[in-house]
Amino acid sequence: MVIDADQLAREVVDRGTPGLAAVVEAFGPGILTADGDLDRPRMGRLVFGDEIQRRRLEAIVHPLVFERYAELEASAPTDGIVVHDIPLLVESGRAAEFDAVIVVDAPPEVQVERMVRDRGWTEEEARSRIAAQASREERRAVATYVIDNTGTHEDLRKRITEVFAELSNRVVE
Repeated sequence: MVIDADQLAREVVDRGTPGLAAVVEAFGPGILTADGDLDRPRMGRLVFGDEIQRRRLEAIVHPLVFERYAELEASAPTDGIVVHDIPLLVESGRAAEFDAVIVVDAPPEVQVERMVRDRGWTEEEARSRIAAQASREERRAVATYVIDNTGTHEDLRKRITEVFAELSNRVVE
């Protein structure tokens, strides 16, 4: 089972949720689209250039996400592997809560290049996102496994398969 933090972060602020109501209360109705959804690009510009605003948003969203995590994890089979895909694990201070931490790693230059190419962001937007996150060294420091992500998709797939096999063996033992 894979539990995706980005997906949950979107879910907890969907239209009509208490999470979105709390975000609107904190930041005002100007962060909504005409349809009443969270205007993510506008919110991103607001919070990734201002640490106080970012922390304000995180104080609303993170507890809701971790509550959903707990619900989903409780429903997982007891004999399986649950993968928590948490981009901000280090920032949340919860790395020690997991049996293993896998860090998929690439240098900042590669990250910026990919965000500009794949997400259509400006270089400045990409760099502001990176600057708002834990450093590469901080992420690597909590890692049980580090997976290099500078090669091909096949290289990445191969290393993930190896790590998954190691984790599967740990579950069986």
